[in-house]
Amino acid sequence: MTNGGQPAAREGSLDAPIRHEIPWQEPAFYDEAALDEELRRVFDICHGCRRCFNLCDSFPRLFDLIDESKSGELDTVDSKDFKPVVDACTLCDMCFMTKCPYVPPHEFNLDFPHLMLRYRAVEARQGKTPFAEKQLTQTDRNGKLAGMMPGVTNWASKLENNMTRPVLEKVAHVDRSAALPKFHGKTFAARARSDTIEVNREAPAFGRKAVLYATCFVNYNDPDIGMRARQVLAHNGVETEVSYDGCCGMPQLEHGQLDRVAASARKLAAALRPHIDAGYKVIALVPSCALMLKFEWPLIVPDDPNVKALSAATADMSEYLVDIARNEGLAAGLKPLGGDLTVHIACHARAQNMGQKAAEMLRLIPDTKINVIERCSGHGGSWGVMKDNFDVALKVGKPVARQAVKNASPYVVSECPLAADHILQGMERLAGEGQQLPSRTHNPIELIAQAYGLQ
Repeated sequence: MTNGGQPAAREGSLDAPIRHEIPWQEPAFYDEAALDEELRRVFDICHGCRRCFNLCDSFPRLFDLIDESKSGELDTVDSKDFKPVVDACTLCDMCFMTKCPYVPPHEFNLDFPHLMLRYRAVEARQGKTPFAEKQLTQTDRNGKLAGMMPGVTNWASKLENNMTRPVLEKVAHVDRSAALPKFHGKTFAARARSDTIEVNREAPAFGRKAVLYATCFVNYNDPDIGMRARQVLAHNGVETEVSYDGCCGMPQLEHGQLDRVAASARKLAAALRPHIDAGYKVIALVPSCALMLKFEWPLIVPDDPNVKALSAATADMSEYLVDIARNEGLAAGLKPLGGDLTVHIACHARAQNMGQKAAEMLRLIPDTKINVIERCSGHGGSWGVMKDNFDVALKVGKPVARQAVKNASPYVVSECPLAADHILQGMERLAGEGQQLPSRTHNPIELIAQAYGLQ
């Protein structure tokens, strides 16, 4: 039916969600009055819907703010009270991808995460981003410095270190109870240069070529993920190179520093373009980074042909191996692990709209039961380790931890390394006395390598 020749409004939408380019270079993007008007428009729609009440802490904060106001409506809420709502958003994208019925192309045009990003961009331009949090986003600088003395750095960041963790909490506002990633003296990129891996010429997929974008986390914090990825791909006939010219910019995106993200996108896309032109697929080893290369960068620098080419050429690690299995077939040799797996599907993997690729990949291991958890861990990058957020992060991730404890699997797996450790911390708080938990978590590609006997 139509109304005056116009299509009738629909409650919700069955169309695939789309995202608009982020007009961060336009002056209107930073206009505070216009931002406040848009916040009120979106918050009022969210107030009337409330489907996202159980996703993260942003929505309970918003709804409590409105319910406790004088009128019980948004009109009596002061705009200065919006900040806690914005601060609780981890940019996980789950409201946009899985819950909101009003995302574009619906006429209401809601994109809650990108609206929170706009608020933070205004704060960043005004110099309101806290100094300590800005320093945490300097992942390349921090990784290089920590890598000079990894023993000292890792000693200082240990949870058991009652001398240094209180100081870190006071100075950097990092909660003393939050598990922090370790650092390595030899990066993944350096290991790849010195370690030769022979490609299996008998594998069905022999002839494929891929460049592994190391990501700052794998490069500095967990090079073993990268090494296992190279081994698995080589065993499956894939020739690989490793590239790392800097962080993808996700930590800066979380704080609204869009100019820095754009600079990183242009630089890294230009560096990877020769590989793409030579027929290489680009594999990002962490889902957040794959999301940046595939989706966020083209919305931030839509005019860059290198960024467009990279977006089309990028694959998540699990996605790429599943593609080999579906097309050429995997190399023989996968053996059971001797235990069930609890697999957490990371939010930034879900936001890539590619299905449960980690679970699909791990189901290729014979005689192995896969228990899937598809819910936010609550960590949210650097957000979840901050003193103001850590307890909230555990609360948001409690359903995941509870299910993982109930599954009692010997292996707990997440594509997101930070989420994995956060889940384990949540499990430790929920486990009953005497209940045995895994001593560590795993990345999916590590277990594929183990099943191949490559470790």
